[in-house]
Amino acid sequence: MTVLLQISDTHFGTEQAPVVEALVRLAHEQAPDLVVLSGDITQRARRKQFRAARAFVDRLGVAVTLAIPGNHDIPLFDMAARLFYPYANYSTEFGTDLEPVFESDQLLVIALNTTRFYRHTDGEVSTEQIERVAQRLEQAAPSQLRIVVTHQPVAVTRAQDETNLLHGRLEAIPRWAQAGADIILGGHIHLPYVLALHERFADLARKVWAIQAGTAVSSRVRHEVGNSVNLIRYNKQGDQHRSAVIERWDYLTTEKKFRAVEIKNLDIDSSTNSA
Repeated sequence: MTVLLQISDTHFGTEQAPVVEALVRLAHEQAPDLVVLSGDITQRARRKQFRAARAFVDRLGVAVTLAIPGNHDIPLFDMAARLFYPYANYSTEFGTDLEPVFESDQLLVIALNTTRFYRHTDGEVSTEQIERVAQRLEQAAPSQLRIVVTHQPVAVTRAQDETNLLHGRLEAIPRWAQAGADIILGGHIHLPYVLALHERFADLARKVWAIQAGTAVSSRVRHEVGNSVNLIRYNKQGDQHRSAVIERWDYLTTEKKFRAVEIKNLDIDSSTNSA
């Protein structure tokens, strides 16, 4: 069993200390193999906020962290920094690789930088990014769960969130499905849900799931959801059976801890890609 912990939209600078402590405890209890930070790590991309976020990640005690920037992780008011060195503060704490990849016998996780200095909140995936990810997915082993990580969502559940959809998604989703993607992780709108993309896009080559995370520790909660994170448990049994369980864990103020509030078993295709 491989366990992945998805933490999104921490917005350090607006973090709540009791929630931070509860999430550290959850990580210690669940002992995930990998942490994915799917963007908006800070509120205003300030050095102090990135340092606090780095200290938090270090306290989780997880061997590997895969992080990408969100739109809040590049300067908003300092236009010179936004134009010429938007990722300077991010890179100091989380490294210069803005599109890291994690690979093990069980997992292939490909993260993308969807931020653009010329976009305020919107995200974008380029033709080059789409094809590069597809080519890497096509090299995946049958045993691996194949995950792509973006900050902005590729699908939403509410009409009012459609303005937050990732630009380029209509080209990316079918290409990544053809290449063998299983899951696309996202954040940005602070609303957790699981969507079957193959039910929304009738011509997809395989089953692909969109999994969104809420805001992990920030006070910037939305849609009456509160703070939440996702745990993904993956198991490969033989050549034909791959299973993934998605657990949504919400912070309960009365208990000052995270608890599993929703569990979904995903039907994962056994083939590597459509070819």
